[in-house]
Amino acid sequence: MRARITANHIGEEIDRAATEATKARYNRNARFYDAREALVERSFKRWRAKLWCHARGNILEVGIGTGKNMPYYPQGAHVTGIDLADQMLAVARKRARELGVSVDLREGDVQALQFPDDAFDTAVATFVFCSVPDPIRGLRELNRVVKPDGRILLLEHVRIDRPIIGRMMDWLNPLVVRLMGANINRRTVENVERAGLEIESIEHLGPMQMVKLIVARPKTAPTTWLQPVASREGNSTPPAASVDQ
Repeated sequence: MRARITANHIGEEIDRAATEATKARYNRNARFYDAREALVERSFKRWRAKLWCHARGNILEVGIGTGKNMPYYPQGAHVTGIDLADQMLAVARKRARELGVSVDLREGDVQALQFPDDAFDTAVATFVFCSVPDPIRGLRELNRVVKPDGRILLLEHVRIDRPIIGRMMDWLNPLVVRLMGANINRRTVENVERAGLEIESIEHLGPMQMVKLIVARPKTAPTTWLQPVASREGNSTPPAASVDQ
């Protein structure tokens, strides 16, 4: 019998320095985060609503950030929301109070989730894995905590696979990470596959199909492990920032 895929199979320690840098960056940006993203959020809102239509049962939202997904929670759902950055969580708590939303908010790291195996029916992440230092580890953790018949729902922006634009994104990525916290050249669809998840569907959204709405299912572990997809600069998991949004 093959084992469930978990982050423990990776055999490497979490990059604490990158993780702390991510946390610090998002804590610095927490007060201004929503205002900074107000323009792009006009498009994101309808995509968030579409993604959350797939969520059922006991739900884990990773990288809850400032709580932008709260208006789309299914009625009566039990949602646990985690984020690496405590100041982002402070904004989320205020939003939950204002909206009258019941959600269990906790500080946590998707790279090392503090939940037992098969604890949730659904896991959701929106614009999160662009900023997780080790996205493969985080995705495998979702595989671990979601029930075998559950779903993993992702809404992520990715590297545009066009020669000139893709190279520009690679070139600009270090600056964007430092200023904004998110990697703009992550190949998240490929990383989902390499984490061992079973992709059920992908919807391509936005200009040049830069945003992907991914519905995946947990999967058992293969006998060998693939590594994260390298960027064209050769860095498999560029340092990033936090978790959201």
